[in-house]
Amino acid sequence: MASCRINSTLRCPSGAPRFSSTCRPHNPCAPLLFINTTLSTSPRNLERISCSSAQRRSSVAVRAHTATEKKSTSQDRMLVFVPPHPLIKHWVSVLRNEQTPSPIFRNAMAELGRLLMYEASRDWLPTVTGEIQSPMGVASVEFIDPREPMAVVPILRAGLALAEHASSILPATKTYHLGISRDEETLQPTIYLNKLPDKFPEGSRVFVVDPMLATGGTIVAAVNLLKERGIDNNQILVISAVAAPPALQKLSEKFPGLHVYTGIIDPTVNEKGFIIPGLGDAGDRSFGT
Repeated sequence: MASCRINSTLRCPSGAPRFSSTCRPHNPCAPLLFINTTLSTSPRNLERISCSSAQRRSSVAVRAHTATEKKSTSQDRMLVFVPPHPLIKHWVSVLRNEQTPSPIFRNAMAELGRLLMYEASRDWLPTVTGEIQSPMGVASVEFIDPREPMAVVPILRAGLALAEHASSILPATKTYHLGISRDEETLQPTIYLNKLPDKFPEGSRVFVVDPMLATGGTIVAAVNLLKERGIDNNQILVISAVAAPPALQKLSEKFPGLHVYTGIIDPTVNEKGFIIPGLGDAGDRSFGT
């Protein structure tokens, strides 16, 4: 049976920060903006997030403002979102535990991916409105527009686990597999499988799923392949379980307008290219090999 030590706090003062400023990559010259998705994206709101129920209630009232401001801000900088959902924190904690067995680890990765894709698609999916006849009368309705092309690109092999439930969130998507390995000595990426189309349909929106954003070599190579096939930065959402400053810095410098959704941001990467504290090798732990 897996075991772990849990330190829990039941209450926090109304002014306590939910995220410390030390857990986000900081470079005043880089076009990178860290966002907690419960509040407006105004920079003055990014550092402190209150635990009071009054502020949580007010965040609902500004959701439309948040979406508008996000669009206007994201043209010239990359946005990094860490959704503060307790289930996301739970599954990240399960993944971190070194005693979590492979089947549970893989399930935790899949559940985390489901939640992150749900959060990421909130203001991103195209919709159509109309009216339908319910059993009791005519109702105004809104559906996801099936005419708009959507794609999921998991980076093998660990990305398969994180993207496992993508079809339950986005049933009309197509999945294109991309295999990229990293040299253990040089940490440079090598593409060994590429099932991307020669050209994506115009207006396509693409989820790139890579559990570990560590040094950034793999995810940069993947995004470059998408751009070669007609996808712009603002048409890409990156989904990851854990991210680190080196990868986020590379992405922000190369791809302004990109959006990244991650379960947590860890502070550093070691000399072997592993995130610290991270969760180990996501592929090995997902598949037991």
